Amino acid sequence: MAFHLVENQPLTIIEPFRKGIIARVVEFCKIGGGYMLQKLLLTGKRISLRTPTQDDLPILYNLIYGVENPEWKKYDAPYYPLEFCTFEKFSKRMEERMNVTDVPSQMIIEYQGQIIGMVSYYWEDKRTRWLEIGIVIYSPEHWNGGFGTEALSLWIDYLFENLTIERVGLTTWSGNPRMIRCAEKLGMRLEGRMRKCRYYNGEYYDSIRMGILREEWDEFKKNNPLFNSHGRTS
Repeated sequence: MAFHLVENQPLTIIEPFRKGIIARVVEFCKIGGGYMLQKLLLTGKRISLRTPTQDDLPILYNLIYGVENPEWKKYDAPYYPLEFCTFEKFSKRMEERMNVTDVPSQMIIEYQGQIIGMVSYYWEDKRTRWLEIGIVIYSPEHWNGGFGTEALSLWIDYLFENLTIERVGLTTWSGNPRMIRCAEKLGMRLEGRMRKCRYYNGEYYDSIRMGILREEWDEFKKNNPLFNSHGRTS
């Protein structure tokens, strides 16, 4: 399918009921000799993933730095201290990540119009296509109820569809049992446990490596209601 891009005019593509997601909206804008991804929206049953905008930056900044010793940081690798960052520096860093032409490295998790967290990916080793994902949900009121599981389901599926990879990995620690259970619900397997290599608040914890292969994900989706409803076929 070919699309004609007009200079500085956004092109929106809506793909309802696409395999792996309930709906996807992609918006491009031609700039100079190339194009830039302006908007990506993945819609699930209850939550959606979307690319951040300039308007989101003050909200995200407040969620991350708004209070001292936030509750979410107690489970999100707390052995790495949260270093304060000015809004200007934070905005510049986010804007650099927002200026992408293909697959965004991070997306906002939104529930009922409210930002509740972020998903992301990074290359452990891009040369060998070793990719890891991450997630943070800021408010404790959204830590239960399956929000993280649904968000990561959409995210993993999108990455397998749009990147040349055979595995998606997730690294956590034994002090975050909710994250381990979430990964298990997604069909991820325990691939490694580095014992007592994380020291936090006077105790030693294990580093946990989990992962799922493309063929395992395809099999997992067959029994996942998120991907087998709304009249779609896998």
